[in-house]
Amino acid sequence: MHRQRIEMALILPLVLLSICCVSAAEPQDEAEKVIISTQPAGNKPQSVLNQQQNCIPDINSVLRDISVQLAEVKVEMKHLQRQNEEQSTTLKELELQKNELEKLQQQQQQQIQTQAAELVTIKTKANISEKQVEALRKDREVRQVAFSAALLVSGSETTTIGPFNTHTNLIFKNVFENIGNAYNPETGLFTAPVRGAYHFEFYIFGPGETSHPSAAILMKNEQKICFAYDHQPSYYVKSANGATLLLEVGDIVFVRQWENSKIYDTCNNHNTFSGHLLFTM
Repeated sequence: MHRQRIEMALILPLVLLSICCVSAAEPQDEAEKVIISTQPAGNKPQSVLNQQQNCIPDINSVLRDISVQLAEVKVEMKHLQRQNEEQSTTLKELELQKNELEKLQQQQQQQIQTQAAELVTIKTKANISEKQVEALRKDREVRQVAFSAALLVSGSETTTIGPFNTHTNLIFKNVFENIGNAYNPETGLFTAPVRGAYHFEFYIFGPGETSHPSAAILMKNEQKICFAYDHQPSYYVKSANGATLLLEVGDIVFVRQWENSKIYDTCNNHNTFSGHLLFTM
């Protein structure tokens, strides 16, 4: 837009100057044309001379106007040039700022990605640590396995068990301790919660009779492990036995009364069954 204004300011005075010169050079009427054509080349009519003299001040005036306009145009051009330089400088600064912002954005994006990766690593480690803690807690709970129980239910005075014509499982219902709840007082079975080495002991007490001994067997699943036996015709008899066993998860251990035997107990709890985990494997 500024360039078009400058071009118009330069062209307009030139056009006016051309029109002025052309109009001054033309004769005023046909008579003057005749006079001019009949005059010698060196003798011009007075009217023509007057017109040429009148044209000179007009040209000077136009030239002055052109000079003024040219000066204004130069000033405006300098102003526009200065504005262009300032805008160019501003554009360069904006470009630099844009580049810096893009660099900062890239750096922030990289930092975000790095922090996201670190966060994932931390979460993974936290999950692993949490699982390890849970595993340690469970392992600690599992390691705490021990029980001890007696035959006679608490509050009872005496009881006699047997004789039976077949082997019969003994149920030690009076539980002293059952850490880890691996022993079931309803069935008399101990179930191994983890693979490991366990130690078991059992004590048998009975009446002295000629026809019936006092006897029981420590069983692992359906495997006979060890036998406790005593027999005399009078007074009381007692025996005990124990074993250390490697158990897999789910293996059961219990005490089975021998057939045709008698077991006697009082509130003093003569008959007991105990066991505990030594270590896991």
